[in-house]
Amino acid sequence: MALPRTLLDPKRIYLEPAIRSYERGRAVLARFPDAELVEVASHWKIPELTDDPELAGDWLRMKRDVLVLGVKKGLTMRPNGRSADFIAPSSSNGCAMACSYCYVPRRKGYANPVSVFVNVDEIAAAIGRHAKRLGVKPEPNTIDPVDWVYDLGENGDLSLDATVSDNIRDLVAAFRGIPNGKGSFATKLVNRDLLDYDPQGRTRIRFSLMPEAVSKVVDVRTSPIGERIAAINDFVEAGYEVHVNFSPVIVHEGWEPEWRALFAEIDGTLSDRAKAQLKCEIIMLTHNEALHDTNLAWHPKGEDLLWRPDLQETKWSQSGMRNLRYRSGWKRKWLDQLLAWHGAALPYCEVRYAF
Repeated sequence: MALPRTLLDPKRIYLEPAIRSYERGRAVLARFPDAELVEVASHWKIPELTDDPELAGDWLRMKRDVLVLGVKKGLTMRPNGRSADFIAPSSSNGCAMACSYCYVPRRKGYANPVSVFVNVDEIAAAIGRHAKRLGVKPEPNTIDPVDWVYDLGENGDLSLDATVSDNIRDLVAAFRGIPNGKGSFATKLVNRDLLDYDPQGRTRIRFSLMPEAVSKVVDVRTSPIGERIAAINDFVEAGYEVHVNFSPVIVHEGWEPEWRALFAEIDGTLSDRAKAQLKCEIIMLTHNEALHDTNLAWHPKGEDLLWRPDLQETKWSQSGMRNLRYRSGWKRKWLDQLLAWHGAALPYCEVRYAF
């Protein structure tokens, strides 16, 4: 696995001119003094990154060599109801890792580099105001019994973003001062710098897990599964609430022993303290036709696991995209099997939701 410092080593930085008026923007530019700077009107629509199908064949280099800096315009909170009560305004978009099932590239054309937003103070302040307006959470729910939970990393991986700027340190610090709010993000990267952020129980990290054999094929440029599991104890000791995502669940021939082995490894690795606070989410795979076509240009091997029309059925998205998910009757059967294996091996790990 590439070390965090080599996952992203930008040779070119696309930037909105306004980022220079923010301290965070100037700090990121100073961190990469040798990068070529290219000014753009918007961090979102950059023709060099979105309009050339040939870029799909250069997927990994683009992720390593390109960084985008912008200012987050919309600061609204969107209701969620699964991983969090609300989706907070993102402090980033895109990722230097390259999980071949990731949904973010479906909307970003033929390259998906990291875009970092430099107005993190405005993002944190908007979350604080929103939580203050809500007041005390009226009743427990499956997301959290006490706090309003805000997902901070819907469109990226914050553990990786922390290698670019202090945005994540600032967000973790902000939640220490929001008495009725808790931050949350999923990650596939073990970044031990986060152990020094002093979250004081106000930030939840969700380590994404799947069987190692499958992860080696589809979780490109991520931390090994065993390293993620071993890190849970350390992050709990550092003051984080730590949950796990079993996501996406990829069904294939011979999947049962792989999942049973994964559950056994978790049970054999976690401390009593980590087990006592552990909860999980389970999400079955949904794939996408456009992403499938892109993946064929850079990582066709992963599609042998992800693109299974013999097991899947079409589901059209609201935006008109053709998605594939496991056929409904089979999906229910397979999910029930997985829940049974999970319950037998990890009876202390509450399933917050599964679909």
